[in-house]
Amino acid sequence: MDLIRKIKDAETQAAKIIEQAKTQAVQQSETDRKNQQQVLAQAQQTRKKAIEAAVVDAQQQAKAEIENLNSQSEKDRQNLRNKAAGKITSAAEKVMEYLKG
Repeated sequence: MDLIRKIKDAETQAAKIIEQAKTQAVQQSETDRKNQQQVLAQAQQTRKKAIEAAVVDAQQQAKAEIENLNSQSEKDRQNLRNKAAGKITSAAEKVMEYLKG
């Protein structure tokens, strides 16, 4: 009888251990899932910030390039005007000389 009671006690204890292990496994799984969600959320936030920073940087670079191109085109127009003004004066003098005859 004592052996049967010990076997039943061992079975009961084993069942409790199994239930505790199941509970712990479920809790660990839930904890891991929450941690994974947090890591994913942090990664998404970091990605979003990196994209926003890249957009701002690209906008600044584009603005600087636009200013540079505008400045260069103004210089080119001024040079063209200066060259054209000299040629216009020379052409006008030639026309006047031709008309005087």
